[in-house]
Amino acid sequence: MAILDSLSILNSFPLAEIEVGNHFYWEIGNLRIHGQVFLVSWFVIAILLLASLAATRNIQRIPKGIQNFMEYALEFLRELARNQLGEKDYRPWVPFIGTLFLFIFVSNWSGALIPWKIIELPEGELAAPTNDINTTVALALLTSLAYFYAGFKKKGLGYFANYVEPIPILLPIKILEDFTKPLSLSFRLFGNILADELVVAVLVFLVPLFVPLPLMALGLFTSAIQALVFATLAGAYIHEAIEGHDEEEH
Repeated sequence: MAILDSLSILNSFPLAEIEVGNHFYWEIGNLRIHGQVFLVSWFVIAILLLASLAATRNIQRIPKGIQNFMEYALEFLRELARNQLGEKDYRPWVPFIGTLFLFIFVSNWSGALIPWKIIELPEGELAAPTNDINTTVALALLTSLAYFYAGFKKKGLGYFANYVEPIPILLPIKILEDFTKPLSLSFRLFGNILADELVVAVLVFLVPLFVPLPLMALGLFTSAIQALVFATLAGAYIHEAIEGHDEEEH
């Protein structure tokens, strides 16, 4: 859960000035924190922790119930990491990629399934954590840090030689590329989740409840796809940082 702690720390600092609607803030010293993001993020983290505890409380040789479901989820996450990083390198990155996927997946579905807006706040309203640009940018920055850490761990200082190959003039472009790739993921995730919640909210307000249901079902599907895309590309970026080292060894 280290990635979730890092996400909470990053969310303490505004990472972007894009804001839609009013927000519920906590003033802590000189910090101005998006309170509604923390509240729902803690709810998502609590769900993941409770599911993990329930699955491991009484482990059976033949799994069933929640244990069986969680073992299936773990195998899915292992396969996701293996497909992106290869058999040799995937194991250390299963926790990172898996936590990214689970946090985004549960966050997206919480926004699609739970009527957060009926909970009254002094100002603003509750929504999925991924509905806030600061959350998605924080996830992108964590992916960038993992990307650099993977490359530096594998290649040492030689990792930075890639930035001046084949010609040094490419240095600014390669540095910019390293940050724009994960940041593009953050804006895609933010845009899709925000748009989905806004469309469903407008339709529920304008038409009877049963009319928006197909759109809500589609929203659940696209929310799952967004989590899969983010985690898959995070794994692909990490593999890109280390694959040059493996090629040199062979």
